[in-house]
Amino acid sequence: MNTTSANATRLAAVAAAGLAALLAAPLAQAQQAAPSANPAVRVEKNMSLQLATQLAADTVAACAASNYAVAATVVDRAGTVRAVLRADNAGPHTLAASERKAFTAASAKNTTLAMMEGAQKNPAAANLVHIPGYLLLGGGVPVKVGNEVIGAIGVGGAPGGHLDEQCAVAALDKAQALLK
Repeated sequence: MNTTSANATRLAAVAAAGLAALLAAPLAQAQQAAPSANPAVRVEKNMSLQLATQLAADTVAACAASNYAVAATVVDRAGTVRAVLRADNAGPHTLAASERKAFTAASAKNTTLAMMEGAQKNPAAANLVHIPGYLLLGGGVPVKVGNEVIGAIGVGGAPGGHLDEQCAVAALDKAQALLK
């Protein structure tokens, strides 16, 4: 091997090593950074069983203070049930209604009362009632940490969806310190 050929081989090896280092640097930086820095991996907040149970209990208690016997269902960000409480004397329909309201609020990231009113005013939104599991009656309220929806509370059994919603909002107000 002549000197020119040897130098070219060494130069190619140095260039390849430099290119490899250059390509590896962003990967190493991404691995050292917070997990959210990797766009292929998402980091999401979710609610604990303790929080879900507390929200359900506080919701039922808020309605009981107004003499409403309700069921409260709390779902996580995926709409999966985390906690359910049914007050004494709450009707049997309140369980299914509260679960569907919670699922709807978590899925749509909106209150079911606002969705119901929107569907009444906008004929195109009226088709929302055909989504499996959705219930467009007041009483479903998203649970948020900042702007991120981590679940929802659904309430059924008060004499009006707006009253169901008030009980859920009262429970969320009580839990504000935990939702940071």
